[in-house]
Amino acid sequence: MSSVSQCFANLKERGECALIPFITAGDPDLATTERAIALLAENGADMIELGVPYSDPLADGPVIQAAATRALQKGVNLDQVLDLVKRVVNKVSTPIILFTYYNPIFYRGAQNFLSQIAEAGVKGLVVPDLPLEEAESFLQLAEANNIEVTLLVAPTSPMERIKAIALKSQGFIYLVSVTGVTGMRNEIQTRVEDLIAQLNSATDKPVGVGFGISEPHQATQIKEWGADAVIVGSAFVKRLANQEPETGLRAIADFCAELKQAIK
Repeated sequence: MSSVSQCFANLKERGECALIPFITAGDPDLATTERAIALLAENGADMIELGVPYSDPLADGPVIQAAATRALQKGVNLDQVLDLVKRVVNKVSTPIILFTYYNPIFYRGAQNFLSQIAEAGVKGLVVPDLPLEEAESFLQLAEANNIEVTLLVAPTSPMERIKAIALKSQGFIYLVSVTGVTGMRNEIQTRVEDLIAQLNSATDKPVGVGFGISEPHQATQIKEWGADAVIVGSAFVKRLANQEPETGLRAIADFCAELKQAIK
């Protein structure tokens, strides 16, 4: 399994935009999550963002919040999620990016947490409540453990802050397309086009856009605006959660293939 950076480099050589689906680990159950990762990898996912259920997911909208709550009610915890990753990394070549809030990291200790996820086979990490000003030592520890920590750029960020985040972010830069939480939206704010251009002028690191993308035509638009990756979360989580597991798995496989076709 390649690193996140290497995956982007390989896609760039082929002139491809990356598709990064997000799903919540343990919703509807861990066995379904394991099968979902394999299906996404088979149907166009270039990397997969795996959300660790958390009780206070401030950056997440109602769909992903509800998924996390259901998983927690079934007792899903970080150790189980990492055991799942250990099983799937031998079956797929698609890099796994873990999405978690900082509280579980603080509870375990940064070095312990990073070594555990690295041992499990995780390649990337997104921590939405880790501010740039407090990230330096954590980024250094992550690099020593071969984990790439991707930082988020908000649509309200001034240019100087965008440049600072771009300098420190590892793997790629995660551009949040809306002000607010994750969730499906009917259209993408046109300011995103300007933000992508600003990031591309400030850094040669890949730019991934997420929060609010729910339809293939939106994915196409994000690619045409110059993004290197399209990140889709709530639309996958909803399809998997609102149906019987077998039906949900077929739905996310088909949706993944549609999205990948839209950005080819």
